[in-house]
Amino acid sequence: MIKSDIIDKLSSEFTQYPETIVADAVNSIMQEMTRYLVERGRIEIRGFGSFTVRYHASTQAHNPKTGEKLFTTPKYSPHFKPGKELRELVDASREE
Repeated sequence: MIKSDIIDKLSSEFTQYPETIVADAVNSIMQEMTRYLVERGRIEIRGFGSFTVRYHASTQAHNPKTGEKLFTTPKYSPHFKPGKELRELVDASREE
């Protein structure tokens, strides 16, 4: 599912709102979540999961073509941890 699918699904459920309003709402939520993660915050949606930012330290690597040793740059990346309810729902759907 992509963002436009979410907008279409919500627009069909909430027909009292124009699709542009629904799209603006979805985009605003995504922008706010992104802004908060950039500030290294933690977002928790109970029953769904949590979004955090993880630090990855510099590691030693090598160029396979030349054999030259180098170090990767340290970086931060977003991380999603599913909640217990979501994990159980996904697991139960695979058992059927």
